Amino acid sequence: MRSLNLPTYSFKIKSDSDKEFIFDDLRKKYLILTPEEWVRQNFVQFLIRERNYPAGRIVLEKSLKYNRLQKRCDILVFNSENNPAAMVECKAPEVKINAGVFDQIAVYNMTFKVRYLIVTNGIDHYCAEIDFLNAKVTFLDAIPEYEQL
Repeated sequence: MRSLNLPTYSFKIKSDSDKEFIFDDLRKKYLILTPEEWVRQNFVQFLIRERNYPAGRIVLEKSLKYNRLQKRCDILVFNSENNPAAMVECKAPEVKINAGVFDQIAVYNMTFKVRYLIVTNGIDHYCAEIDFLNAKVTFLDAIPEYEQL
């Protein structure tokens, strides 16, 4: 898989029937290794190892309903009060991060109402802090540490 703009982590990867699989430590199962899954697994490790997010506070592919459609957010993080606090949308490295990606995660946030929205393609990472009271969005220079949630 392509190298990313993240620290290097080791993963359990296996091949079967000409497909590669990566072991997801949070869900305790092997998943098909797509470029987006590669980004998701690396970014989860970044959150846990570099930003001190407890693994038990991270949910992957959390279901939600929007306009009667079933959707899934890639990564949802709960704070110490067990409230949704940050959401991450992962894209494959070749997918450019643009307004459409932020529109997608903003729609998901109508359900979860998190304070931090993060989008990444493994190369570029953006984090926006949402101030619901003042209807203001501020882009941050870095992904917040877990204690900030």
